Amino acid sequence: MHRLPTFAALTLALSAVSTQTAQAADAPPLFTVQQLTPETALVAAQAALAHCRKAGHQVAVAVVDRGGLVQVLLRDRFAGAHTLDIAPRKAWTAASFRMPTAALASETQAGRPMSGIRQSAQVMAIGGGQVIEAAGAVVGAIGVSGAPGGEADDACALAGVRAVADAIELRD
Repeated sequence: MHRLPTFAALTLALSAVSTQTAQAADAPPLFTVQQLTPETALVAAQAALAHCRKAGHQVAVAVVDRGGLVQVLLRDRFAGAHTLDIAPRKAWTAASFRMPTAALASETQAGRPMSGIRQSAQVMAIGGGQVIEAAGAVVGAIGVSGAPGGEADDACALAGVRAVADAIELRD
């Protein structure tokens, strides 16, 4: 036998719908995000390149915005041709996953739950990509390619992050 909903059940259902509608109405239709300026991205890239040069490494450095789009791409005179492809991919990966690429490499090893991520053509799960944050929010990322190994690439990328850290820290 089919029963009609009780008055209490109908009242509860309508109350839930009106609460959700009110919460949606309170949300602003637009939001603001912080982005690196090209000038700030260039400072980070130049600092990373200088750090690598001082260590004797010829590299390419890419800085991307929070969405992974390249803002700056620098290649030292003797950096390998492959570095122009790898550095932006490292930066994109760090920005996309919001974590350093060396950490992603660890999390995506064969047999790990996230190992399938490595099948994406753009993902570069090796050291050398670092997130650039301001007040806990990702504003961009930097990728370095060409130093001997991911740890050396990471050291250069971190030098780039440190070069802009004070300038981009959001203040109240």
